[in-house]
Amino acid sequence: MFEYEIAAARNAELIREAKEYRLVLEARKARRASSRSQEPEGPVSGHRSRFTRAA
Repeated sequence: MFEYEIAAARNAELIREAKEYRLVLEARKARRASSRSQEPEGPVSGHRSRFTRAA
């Protein structure tokens, strides 16, 4: 019976570690996504006034 209890405790520990690992990966992914949305984007049509029209 003692070996079964050790195996069950180890199984529970591995499940907790896997859950924590998935949470860390999810947090990194969310942080990466939020930092991309925070990047300022420059004006697209800002340089059009520099050049003259061809015809």
